[in-house]
Amino acid sequence: MHETAGITGRLSEQGYRLTPQRLMILSAMESSHDHISAEEIYAQVAAKYPHVNISTVYRTLELLKKLGMVYEIDLGEGRIRYHAEGSGHHHHLVCQSCGKITDIDEATLSSLKDSLLRDYGFSADLRHVGIFGLCEGCRKKSSAKKS
Repeated sequence: MHETAGITGRLSEQGYRLTPQRLMILSAMESSHDHISAEEIYAQVAAKYPHVNISTVYRTLELLKKLGMVYEIDLGEGRIRYHAEGSGHHHHLVCQSCGKITDIDEATLSSLKDSLLRDYGFSADLRHVGIFGLCEGCRKKSSAKKS
């Protein structure tokens, strides 16, 4: 079953209307194999339904986020990106030089989550994290310039 089918069912069960605009927004999210911005969703929906307003996209994304059905992440591009909860929790290494994004396994941060709880009494929400730095290629280029 597609994730949007699960989201539409959950929205309906909770009494939310399944408007054509909401269905197209969910379809745009599903068709993206990566994180997608509100602007990218709007472009896809507006191509099929020219009367849609970008505020409808933002309101729908806020509702889905509030209900825990989508997650948002800032990967340092100057815009927020979204993905459906069914695509799982995952984390990203973001190169600040070339922009390369590498997904890392959720287990990589489990010891950090445990340490934050143990040492600070802080229960971290690490469902979606972006860590910024330099990728291996850019580090090598940078160290070669210094030599």
